[in-house]
Amino acid sequence: MVNKQPYRIETISEFHQFRGLPKPEHPLISVINVIDIKRLHDDEPTNFIYDFYFIALKENCNVKYKYGQQQYDFDEGTMFFISPKQVFGIEQDHGEPSKKSGWMMLIHPDFLWNTSLAKNIKQYEYFDYTVHEALFLSDKEKTIIADIIQNIQQEYHSNIDKFSQGIIIAQLELLLNYADRFYHRQFLTRKITNHQILNRLEEILSRYFENDDLVKKGLPTVQHIAEALNVSPNYLSGLLKVLTGQSTQQHIHNKLIEKAKEKLSITNLSISEIAYDLGFEHPQSFSKLFKTKTDISPRDFREAYK
Repeated sequence: MVNKQPYRIETISEFHQFRGLPKPEHPLISVINVIDIKRLHDDEPTNFIYDFYFIALKENCNVKYKYGQQQYDFDEGTMFFISPKQVFGIEQDHGEPSKKSGWMMLIHPDFLWNTSLAKNIKQYEYFDYTVHEALFLSDKEKTIIADIIQNIQQEYHSNIDKFSQGIIIAQLELLLNYADRFYHRQFLTRKITNHQILNRLEEILSRYFENDDLVKKGLPTVQHIAEALNVSPNYLSGLLKVLTGQSTQQHIHNKLIEKAKEKLSITNLSISEIAYDLGFEHPQSFSKLFKTKTDISPRDFREAYK
């Protein structure tokens, strides 16, 4: 079936109904065992938009998830995060069925209203990572997350009182902070893959600065670099900060300054001509950035080489 428009699910109750699940015990938050999810049918939508946060850990599921054209098989057991209004694709794998396991948690933004997490949840950049940037958990990490999920379930299964929301919010923040820690660990432990990205970044920047792209297009944007590397901008920035201590934008500026120093020291081009060659419309902007990065003006830098 070809879907022209994503199928939108606005509420958690609607999600339960769509998946043939009992009515949720709480209208704004729900934890679902994937065993209880009915088998996908060939004629159901494959692209969705949820109006709520979606956090899941899947293992041994004959289902593939994707964002746009990116697809990933979650049989190994991974955790991923989706913000409201993101397009989320599901494709049924019709191979041999396996013993699926895992859980998914749905959190409506209204549940976070008037809490610290309503604003702070935006700081967790992994909600904007693409599907092939999912979080791989160790057995120990899975246990930690599972205990938090169990605490959340127990709390909303109990009689709701004035303390319930605050306790659940605290558990959610704990889960998100652990996920932050585990992503940091993943950036470090997946050294080969991540350093390949770093090497490719240097190649892309070098190639960009060596041809006429600077004059035609100006400085490369973070979005452009991320697309060339086939990663999301937030994932790339997070990875680079862990590996190098600098953001993607800082790497772009470093390459720019490196190229500027080369032109200032070995060519007779004027400051204005160099600024234009490096993609600046106004020489003053180039001079300001150069001095910010080097503590010396382009003119003084050139004088030092005479």
